[in-house]
Amino acid sequence: MTGMSFSFDAEVWWWRGPSPFHFVTVPKDVADEIHDNAAAFTYGWGMIPVTGTVNDVAFATALFAKDGGYVVPIKKAVREAAGVELGDVVHITMAPVQG
Repeated sequence: MTGMSFSFDAEVWWWRGPSPFHFVTVPKDVADEIHDNAAAFTYGWGMIPVTGTVNDVAFATALFAKDGGYVVPIKKAVREAAGVELGDVVHITMAPVQG
């Protein structure tokens, strides 16, 4: 999976858990491909480190495993720089980082 990258559009949603955060859900076809190759990238608990862009703003984060797929956390600083609000559909590009 080295050298692979993914692009997709997804809606920003908010999780109200103990650590509230904004996320986008990785589409199933992309999540399936990541899952098939996750052993090469995960650093535990299903987390996959990635680099990418949201609306052309660069970021680094880790995908969270959720409901058989993955979600991408979008930090406040990234949302503000990209002009992203809750409910917006954003363009995401990302690439797993081998650790």
